[in-house]
Amino acid sequence: MKHVVGTALIVTALAGCEPRPSGSDLAIGPGADPFAPSGVVTRGQSVDGLIVGHRLMAAGEYELALKAYLRAAGDTGTTVDVLSALGSANLHLGRLGQAETLLRRAIKEDQSFVPAWNNLGVVLMERQKPAEAARVFQTAFALDSGNSDEIRENLRRALAKVKNPAYTAEKNEAFDLVRRGRGQYQILSTP
Repeated sequence: MKHVVGTALIVTALAGCEPRPSGSDLAIGPGADPFAPSGVVTRGQSVDGLIVGHRLMAAGEYELALKAYLRAAGDTGTTVDVLSALGSANLHLGRLGQAETLLRRAIKEDQSFVPAWNNLGVVLMERQKPAEAARVFQTAFALDSGNSDEIRENLRRALAKVKNPAYTAEKNEAFDLVRRGRGQYQILSTP
């Protein structure tokens, strides 16, 4: 019995020492290697993390969008676009403090970036700071030359809240998030 167990252990140990069979030894195809490549294989270029994140935001996948934006930050650095996108994703996830910090950093990076100004206003309204939000929306509205209906509506609601602190928007009214490029994000609720 000892010889059988000993022989089995030796055979098992030696099996791991055998050289890899080449592709020609297998029926996979001529010259094909059935094993995973040992190095990094790059085929084409990766998709821009911002584009992926924007699509995920539109689909309501905010946590995945945040991860895509973080990947974009690793690829391109913390540009104003990336900071604003990270802030918007955090806002949708109810992380208002993080969203505010990121959006303020985006504005510091580029004081003419309208989406960051608007989205910061949305954060401030969610944090019950309507006076500051109104000033932020006014800045966004001026920088946009009044072209965005969403920003105009956000400003109107913030001013109404400042004028009458008891003002509450109807439940189906929500502040709009905007981003660079086509499309918009709308905040439905925060946790």
